[in-house]
Amino acid sequence: MSTTPQYRFETLQLHAGQSVDPTTRSRAVPIYQTSSYVFEDSAHGARLFGLQQFGNIYTRLMNP
Repeated sequence: MSTTPQYRFETLQLHAGQSVDPTTRSRAVPIYQTSSYVFEDSAHGARLFGLQQFGNIYTRLMNP
């Protein structure tokens, strides 16, 4: 019986290039289910938050 794990292709690709974080001892990079959006300028942001223009903004109003 082998003590060396036989990982499949998908698992190897998912963890390629990662190493254990020395501070937290975390093995994998966490998945952050958040997003942010860039506005053209402050007026563009004001129009989006004022619901005068359709677009993605980080609120519960119009998340994609």
